[in-house]
Amino acid sequence: MKQAIDIETLCAQRGLRITEQRRVIARVLSDSQDHPDVDKLHERAAAIDPGISIATVYRTVRLFEEAGILDRHDFGDGRARYEAAPEAHHDHMIDVETGNVIEFVDPELEALQRQIAERLGYRLVDHRLELFGVKLGRES
Repeated sequence: MKQAIDIETLCAQRGLRITEQRRVIARVLSDSQDHPDVDKLHERAAAIDPGISIATVYRTVRLFEEAGILDRHDFGDGRARYEAAPEAHHDHMIDVETGNVIEFVDPELEALQRQIAERLGYRLVDHRLELFGVKLGRES
């Protein structure tokens, strides 16, 4: 289960003006247990405030992303998907059949990535790992 991040608080910390519609979108994002795309965010936000347009969601997502509050992902389904920028690093396993996204941390994998960077003459400062798979037992 994803850890809830209070996006509204992050907005205040970064000095972003928070309108009522942005507040609704921030709450929807904070409460999301998945990695929703803009259409899904709009659907959830409009259920709370029917006056929120898809254009408002697009603008708000772009604003939050530029402020470093949201991370955008491409999980291979052709849609940009979003999550609150995590305080702690994690990687993703994407089920290519269902689209489910599982967040995970593996200390051995983290150490291996640092070792590879060092072997190539670098100090690792950041990385993003997305694994794509089919659940065992579901293969054809």
